[in-house]
Amino acid sequence: MKQGDLVVRKSYGGDVLFRIEQLRENQLAVLKGTDYRLLADSPLLDLAVVNDPDSTPASQQVRIKVKESLRRMQENRRPVHEQDGPIRLAAQSTSNPSFYEMPGKVLHLDGDGNYMRKSMQLYSQMRVPAHGIHVHEAQMPELLYRLLPELKPDIVVITGHDGVLKNRRSEDLGSISSYKNSKNFVDAVRVARDYEKNRDSLVVIAGACQSHYEALLQAGSNFASSPGRILIHALDPVYIAIKASATPIRETIDLPEVIQGTISGIEGIGGIETIGRLRKGLPKPKWTKQTSQANVIT
Repeated sequence: MKQGDLVVRKSYGGDVLFRIEQLRENQLAVLKGTDYRLLADSPLLDLAVVNDPDSTPASQQVRIKVKESLRRMQENRRPVHEQDGPIRLAAQSTSNPSFYEMPGKVLHLDGDGNYMRKSMQLYSQMRVPAHGIHVHEAQMPELLYRLLPELKPDIVVITGHDGVLKNRRSEDLGSISSYKNSKNFVDAVRVARDYEKNRDSLVVIAGACQSHYEALLQAGSNFASSPGRILIHALDPVYIAIKASATPIRETIDLPEVIQGTISGIEGIGGIETIGRLRKGLPKPKWTKQTSQANVIT
């Protein structure tokens, strides 16, 4: 086995597909989930190499869920002229009925470079203006402190890798010290809330696999993972961000709809009532399309 190989853990029944991130001298491998935001380690003897990732039952099930989630996103993104409301009526009474959308702008911090690239591709596909940065979870609070006044986003995504530390009892799950990166996420959320206390003016989506859901909400997140301490799919935070960006500012994001639309469901993501960040305007200007961009912080 070598770094970069796709593997599954035999002792877990091959439930999650991983990529070998690092090989250690003591016959241990550091693993990163290819679909789930999970960072783990495993003895090499417990690993089986996967040559065709699409052949594993776990991957097949995930891809079915991803396709369904993407289909829902496309269906929910109706053209502006099909939506009801006073702006539509005002547009019809003018000589130029065209009006335009200003979707909410996303700042996405991700502890995993591969997931960040997939996320940026999805933002671009869904026409959501986004600025993505790959940065270690421990650096997120300091980076947010610098970037928020500069970029002035409408939505912040704080995610990467997390998980409950080994040998933790169920009664220990209330302690933030029982998680790999939840404290870093909580600290980053607090920075965001110090910058903007109004949860409708700045929508914060935070967490990864098995993150301390309650601590993230208490720190100021609008949406967080993971109520059931389960693995969440890499694109679940992105789905929530896209929904927030595309929901009109005069409407509240439909909580049951957006949570059920994620790949992980209500055990993976939860949140509070939040107003959308999409604005409309008249007349339609001749400038500029917004783009998504990704940067790497090392």
